Formats: sequence, C-alpha cells, structure tokens
Amino acid sequence: MRAVVLPRVHAPLEIEDIPTPVPKSGEVLVRVAACGVCHTDLHVIKGEVTFPTPAVLGHEISGTVAAVGPGVAGLGDGTRVVCSFIMPCGACEFCVQGRDDLCVTFFSINRLRGQLYDGASRLSRADGTPLAMYSMGGLADYAVVPATDVFPLPDGLPLEESCIIGCALMTAYGAIRHQAELRAGESVAVVATGGVGSNLIQLARAFGASMIVAVDVREDKLDAARRLGATHVVDASKVDVAAAIRDQTAGRGVDVAFEALGRPETVVQAFEATRDGGRVIVVGIAAGNAAAPIEITRLVRRGVRLIGSYGGRVRADVPALLRMAERKVIAPERTISRRFSLDDAARAYDALNRGEIVGRAIVVTA
Repeated sequence: MRAVVLPRVHAPLEIEDIPTPVPKSGEVLVRVAACGVCHTDLHVIKGEVTFPTPAVLGHEISGTVAAVGPGVAGLGDGTRVVCSFIMPCGACEFCVQGRDDLCVTFFSINRLRGQLYDGASRLSRADGTPLAMYSMGGLADYAVVPATDVFPLPDGLPLEESCIIGCALMTAYGAIRHQAELRAGESVAVVATGGVGSNLIQLARAFGASMIVAVDVREDKLDAARRLGATHVVDASKVDVAAAIRDQTAGRGVDVAFEALGRPETVVQAFEATRDGGRVIVVGIAAGNAAAPIEITRLVRRGVRLIGSYGGRVRADVPALLRMAERKVIAPERTISRRFSLDDAARAYDALNRGEIVGRAIVVTA
C-alpha cells in the first residue's frame, strides 16, 4: 500500500510503498477514504512535539472496513466508519471511569512510542524497519485501529468529509460539552479559527451560545467564521484582542473563551477577554515546553477558571457527534475548505504551516 512517511524530524514527507498491515486481536483494518490535516501532525514534522521516526502521521480518518481481527464483532466488510485520534484501550483506570480522553495506555504506548497496545507497530517498510504510528497512521491506504475506536457512519453522512469527526469536531465537542459545560445564552470567544476553532464556532452555535466572537489574523478566516455562526469578529493583527472583546461585551468580557492555537500570546488573550468568574478553555497544543504568563492575582481574586481540554470522551462523544450530524445540527463538510491527494500530502502540510488553510483540509486516498 501507499503511505506518507516522515523519515525524520524536519525532513520532507515521502510517499512509500509498504506492506499492507494485518489486524490482530481486537483490531480492525480500515481502508482509508480520507484523513484530516491537523496542526498536531505539523508539530511532529517540525520537531515541536517529540515523536519517534520514521513514522506515518495522520490521526483522524474515515473509510470502510477491510478486515477484522479475532474477537471483533458487528463490523462487516465494507462498513463505513470513522475513527478518533484517541484510541481508548478500554481497560485503564481512566477508560473504566469514562474518561478515555485521559487513557493511560494511549499516551504511554502510542503517543510516546508510536505503537499499538501489544508494544509493536503494525507498520513497517519492506525490509522490516518499523514505522511508528501517530494514532493509527492514517496518511496511508490502510490503517489498523483498535475496535474501541471504530464507529459506523450513518447513511447519508459524507464518507470523506466525516473524517474530521475524529479530531477537529471531537476536540471541539469535548471542550464545549465537558470542560466548558457551555449553557444556552452564554457568550463565547474563539481565539484562532483553524480546524478546531472553526468547529468550536459551529458547535457553540448548536449549543445555544448567544454571542460568538471569532478571533483570527486573516480576513478570509473571519469571513468563514461568520458563515459558521460567529456573531462578531476581531482581527488580531489590527487591534488589541481583549480590549476589542470587552468593547463588544459592554466591558464585561465573555463567559467562556476558547484558545485553539497553543501559543502563549493567544492563551493570554483568551484569559484577558474572559469575564470575572468565567472559564478559559485551552485546547491548542503548544510547541515544546511553551508556557503562558497568566496574571495569578486576577485568576485567584476574580475566580477565573483555567481549564485544559484534550480531545473528548471517545466512546460517548463520537456517537453523540454522529447523531448531531445525522440530524443536521452540525455538518462536518461546512468547515472543510481544501482537499489534497495522498501524493500531495506534503503540500497540504506546507500550506497549513503558512497559515493558508481556512478551517480544515483533508487528504483523500482515492
């Protein structure tokens, strides 16, 4: 099969022909239809997030079932499916509690070592050299995924575009539903309107936010945010973000500010734009050990809550998102602006690195 391989940090992505993987017990082989282009992959490419190489990246996929390993039931050949970037083991202390967003096995084995849960990768070169898997290694024709992370896609939902349910939409849903506990009528700011940020806007509207302020540095991204449901926009390249948001909220600030880029300055912007007693939800993954200087006294005296949010609770949240999409409450395709072939995956990440992608781009294998 074809796979997009990162040979080493800072190296160009390369298309290689490698053996098609075989699922083991409790695993599913998915014929990949599409894979989302996420900034977290870019962090790995640039060496800003540590991950072993050579590796196959790509962590939000849709496709069809090609084969199942022993012990897997209910997923017939050809079943249309989506898979999340967090692949729950289902057995660790957090998975048992329903907090598979904190799955210990996923973080310790996959995110640190690029392996599946028997301590081995399913991917290798023809000469036997192992290839690390970033989640399922979705930038390929086929991917092996634990059955705990494979969800049938309802009829009527688009196969390729639905790939973003597994990261961009699930991450936004986890932040809004669980960490922010957003209530109808509350005001929201979304700082950075990329793949996750654009879906935060779409979901905030679905959850009944009365005011949604989109913050970005590009006019085309702000225009797209308006189409998704933003009621106000702030061009961060021209004005002080916190001051502009306070002007728009009669000096009060928003009830909830979401930071979706992972930079110290945008975390501070979100904190300063939040009202007393409000919530700041930090979603963006930062490069390296970046830290944000938060005013401690205001955090304490004014009761502002600063909350991290990583993905979502996969086994509950992906089905919830599929139901919302099936009922037309949300639409994955609304935030997708560009499509690339597998052969052009490197171009997709170059465009993402230049800040050119509005919303989400996807890589399609066909």
